[in-house]
Formats: sequence, C-alpha cells, structure tokens
Amino acid sequence: MITKEAPAAAPAPTPAVPEAPRPGRKRQAWDEVPRWQIYLPLGIYLVFTLIPFYWILLFALRPTGSTSLVPWPMTTEHFEKVWTDRGFGTYFTNSVYVGLATLVMTTLVALAGGYALARFDFRIKRGFMLALLCSQFVPGALLLVPLFEIFAELQMINSLGSVIIAETVFQLPLSIILISNFIKNVPYSLEEAAWVDGCGRFRAFRIVVLPLLRPGLIAVGSFAFVHSWNHFLFALMFLNNQSKQTIPVGLNSLMSADSVDLGALAAGGIVAAVPVVIVFAFIQKWLITGFSAGAVKG
Repeated sequence: MITKEAPAAAPAPTPAVPEAPRPGRKRQAWDEVPRWQIYLPLGIYLVFTLIPFYWILLFALRPTGSTSLVPWPMTTEHFEKVWTDRGFGTYFTNSVYVGLATLVMTTLVALAGGYALARFDFRIKRGFMLALLCSQFVPGALLLVPLFEIFAELQMINSLGSVIIAETVFQLPLSIILISNFIKNVPYSLEEAAWVDGCGRFRAFRIVVLPLLRPGLIAVGSFAFVHSWNHFLFALMFLNNQSKQTIPVGLNSLMSADSVDLGALAAGGIVAAVPVVIVFAFIQKWLITGFSAGAVKG
C-alpha cells in the first residue's frame, strides 16, 4: 500500500527587527514643524492686514495737508467734523438701533424655526431645507425691487423698520440652519427626562436646551448684527431722509464726484469699525464654538 507523505510545514517567518536609528540623528515627527515656517507666513499675513489699518489711522489722526508717515502731532479735527458736521452721531444711533433689532428678531425666529427642523418630522422638511440652502445663492440686490414694492404698499419707505425687516429676512436662512444643527447636537433624552419630571415642552426647552445653545445663539446674533451694521444696499434704497440713514450710507456721502475728504472718510471708517472690533473681541470664544458646533451634521 502506497501512502502519500504530508507536505512539510513551511517555516514560520522571522519577525522583522526594527531598524535602529542612526547614532547622532534624531527622527523628527510630522507635526514638529520648525517655528520659522509658522511665524513667517503669519508675519507676512499680519503685515498685509495691519498696513491698511495703519493707513486709515494715519489719515484720521494727522492734520489736513500733512504728508508725514507718522501721525504726529495728532489731531481730532476729522472725528469732530464727521461726528457733528456730517451727522455721524445720528448715523451711529440709527445703525445701533437697526443692528440690535435685527439681532433680536433674527435670533428669536431662527430659534423657533431651528427647533422645529431639529425636533419635528413633516412632509416638506427636506424641501424646506433645500429652499433655505438655495436662498443663500440669491444676491441681496435681486431682492431690492420686490421688497421696495412691498414696503411701498405698507407705507414703510423711509422707516428704519423696513431696513430691520429686510435684514432679518436676509439673515434667517443661514441662521435657521445653524441653530437647527446646533439643537441636533443636544441629546433628545435630556428633554424627555424633563418631560418625565413634569415639565412641558416649552419649559423643558427653556430650562434644559436653551442654556446649552448659548454659543450658537451668540454666533447667530453676532453674525446678524455685524451684517446689518455693514450692509449698504437696503439702507440706501429704503431710507430717503438723512436723519434716518445708517453709517454705511453716511460713509458714502463723504465721497463726491469732484473730491474726497480723506481725513473725514478715514475718521468715519474708524467710527464704523470700532464697535464691530469690540463685539468680536468679547465674543470670539463663543463665536468660534458656536459656528463649529452649528456646522456639524446632525
């Protein structure tokens, strides 16, 4: 009887011995970047960013007719001119009113709409979200004619209320999307636990969910305030009386076809920029947290 021999077992592979580092040479990790490669691009970017601001300060603080590259001796004549003679005190008050009202209205409506999109299911939910996203591709200039006709019928032309409503409508799509995504990140079980304890839906939302939405609300509100503060078209089209104008329109009035008062224009630009810089300086932490959390897909 012929028997077939079993094939011999293959020898086990010898484990690879890691190569010992060469003496006198240190292996560098990918994340260990030399500092000059970080500071050099940041320094170049900082120079290109700060030069325009220095140029504005130079024109705003040096006397009229001076060609010095250093604002010395300093003068405040340009600020006094734009604040009193050019009516920037009134423009500033109107801009603050429009910005704060837009902030409040946008935040409240976006909070209600975002909660509905995050917690309820309905047939046209996907279509509604698609419409909100598509509305971001529509430039504000295309809304001027229909909005002007609507406000004319409502007799709201030359009223700050027309600008507030237009700014709120323009800010709502993005604000609703951000708030909706932020609410989705809040566990639904927290609301359910509050319902078990006897809270209604509104009270559970106010006690449990709303405190967790603070970064998102600050981000949405600050974005609405800054946009309404800097927006030019709506105030230009809907406001005819000079006493109702806002700061962007006031800056435009400093430029004429014949000449431009650079000192007054620079001083007006600083008046317009300082409130925005202060707002961002105080809410920078909440702003970054809010936008990053609102951008996460729920």
